[in-house]
Amino acid sequence: METTIRKAGKAGQSVTFKALVIGFLTLILLIPGFMIQDLIQERQNRSIETIEKINAQWSNSQTVCGPVLPIPYTTTHTGSNNKTMQQEHLLNITPENLNINTQLFPEERHFGIYKTILYKSDIDISDNFNKINLPKLENSTIHWDQAYLAIGVSDLRGITQNIHFTLDNKQYPVEAAGNYDMSIGNILAIQLNNSDLLQSEQPLTFNCKLKLNGSSRMNFIPMGKTTKVHIAGDWKSPGFVGNFSPDHTITENGFDADWSILHFNRSIPEMWSDASIRSFEDTSFDVNLVDPVDHYQQNMRSAKYAIMFIALTFVVFFFVEVLTKKQIHPIQYLLVGIALILFYSLLLSISEQVNFGIAYLIASTATIGLITAYAHSIFKNKMQTGGPAAMLCMLYIFLYVVLQLEDIALPIGSVGLFIILGVIMFFSRKINWYRQEEETPNT
Repeated sequence: METTIRKAGKAGQSVTFKALVIGFLTLILLIPGFMIQDLIQERQNRSIETIEKINAQWSNSQTVCGPVLPIPYTTTHTGSNNKTMQQEHLLNITPENLNINTQLFPEERHFGIYKTILYKSDIDISDNFNKINLPKLENSTIHWDQAYLAIGVSDLRGITQNIHFTLDNKQYPVEAAGNYDMSIGNILAIQLNNSDLLQSEQPLTFNCKLKLNGSSRMNFIPMGKTTKVHIAGDWKSPGFVGNFSPDHTITENGFDADWSILHFNRSIPEMWSDASIRSFEDTSFDVNLVDPVDHYQQNMRSAKYAIMFIALTFVVFFFVEVLTKKQIHPIQYLLVGIALILFYSLLLSISEQVNFGIAYLIASTATIGLITAYAHSIFKNKMQTGGPAAMLCMLYIFLYVVLQLEDIALPIGSVGLFIILGVIMFFSRKINWYRQEEETPNT
């Protein structure tokens, strides 16, 4: 009976058994690690919802589409019961040359712990319609006097001043049509009431000046047979999204971007009837005012390294235990692991209040200090305590560097982990693991 107890005690204190226990604890700590990632995602979603509510009070991201020239016509046909029926239609015509010049004035707005990017803009739209040659419309009457120009703006709340609109050097009033078109959005309509103007042999020249508020991004749809768009703004980290890439220049003071799109670059016809086109999203492009420091994204990236921190810290503690013969209880390993997990909770909560770099410094200093003090209470030796402390300092510095390197984070992280593994293998090369098993106390 006594022999059985001794064997059980030896198995419980053996190096191999301790390594298995540490591995099991590492896997167990994955659970709170995943909970931290869920918490970060939840806070990010709440931030997005709050920012969307804030933007809605100012104006949402804007999409500018047009102008388009809709011309109403009526088609008459006879039904099966010889009854004459009439149907109303719209023939939509796109301009020949469209030029849009936009100046953006972005600014950050803070609401409590949340930050959003709003902008004001000055938009100058000019284009021309060549002589209008309508296709032959059987049994149809064209209502030239009801034709109008339509400009699509996704959020009319962003219009801050009266719109100055000129057609062939004559000013026309602009009104909100009060309806929403699925393809071009909320319509600003310019009633022409001039059939002679539309049937003229001369091209129609058009100019519109628009002051528009929005948030986060501005989107354009290239309606012209040839479309040229120029956007400039004092924002140093713009993103260019969509189906067309611009020629652009980005400096510390701002950016300039130019798009030049021809009719065979996009799938917009020169004319179409009614709602035969549902959407122009596949031909749109935009400038996105990117937040250069998204602390939620950095928190999520850092949390994905939690398993590495736990495993490496446990390995160092294990080596110190093996080399010094100082027994560390699994509960003590567990407490160290929980401290490492709490680092990410600290980082998240502090980074919502201050700059991410400062938050990282505070959270990592607090975590390293806590674990170092706890290690000293276990080992009672400055040299033995210094090993885990130095390793933690290097790990947290390494992680911060990786978080700052977006484009080359993966190769730098992979090389760094490879080097760390090499260092561990170097320091463990002279350990005689079989001898450690033989020297394990039996009581």
